[in-house]
Amino acid sequence: MGKDKSEMHDGMENKFQPMFSIMSGMGIEVLPDIFCYTNQIVNICCVGNKDSDDWVLIDTGMPESSSKIIKVVEERFGVGSKPKAIILTHGHFDHVGAVVDLVEKWDIKVYAHELELPFLTGKESYPEPDGTVEGGLVAKMSPMFPNEPVDLANHVEALPSDGSVPQLPGWKWLHTPGHAPGHISLFRENDRTLIAGDAFVTVKQESLYKVMTQEVEVNGPPRYLTTDWQAAWDSVKKLEALHPEVAVTGHGQPLSGHELSEGLVRLVKEFDRIAIPDYGRFVDGEH
Repeated sequence: MGKDKSEMHDGMENKFQPMFSIMSGMGIEVLPDIFCYTNQIVNICCVGNKDSDDWVLIDTGMPESSSKIIKVVEERFGVGSKPKAIILTHGHFDHVGAVVDLVEKWDIKVYAHELELPFLTGKESYPEPDGTVEGGLVAKMSPMFPNEPVDLANHVEALPSDGSVPQLPGWKWLHTPGHAPGHISLFRENDRTLIAGDAFVTVKQESLYKVMTQEVEVNGPPRYLTTDWQAAWDSVKKLEALHPEVAVTGHGQPLSGHELSEGLVRLVKEFDRIAIPDYGRFVDGEH
């Protein structure tokens, strides 16, 4: 007997990470239909109007966090509410932590870039996080972070190749690799809203002090898991060229206006100095 194709496996089970920022447990209504919730050190995003049945969840937070996420979304959308779909910006542990538990509860479809599917169907693990990378205490702790895949079996599908986003009319997805091979960001043209994932973040994610205090600075993707720095730079250029008015990132606080536009221009111009570490396995071409 072969394995049942519908049978999922949760590579994040019992992988709780005891890391928290001062924003942990807080939700921000960035726009009437964009709600950003900080799950320990990472942001998840609900797209859809409050008390509506028509909403989508972007990313699923840290391992062992499904009950917290369910409580938060039911407070916003009503008891028993569930999203129309889950969209994953990528498959790293802090973005898929609760995905298997949530899919089991809600019985909904998950969408991701086709290059992330091996990490979401149990076929391939990410490279181990780089604890030697220039940075701070979080970087040094990173070898403890799980890099195993989850297996969503037939509950996950590749995003449509035309750039449309299932269940999210008016949005398009953009391939923004570097931090992960199939990393995506989401953009809504009519109000220039960007959900960037980890293509760039608004906190220095390698520094434990800055992660905990959430000191705002537009920065490149978390260093300890970014494997292709040239692609990461190209992705930031692609996002800056959209001139977003508002951005929700995977780590740090949402930004808008001058703070966002000036931060992105500076990041694009000085990416090699600001974002790319001076040393580390992935900088030196090893994997």
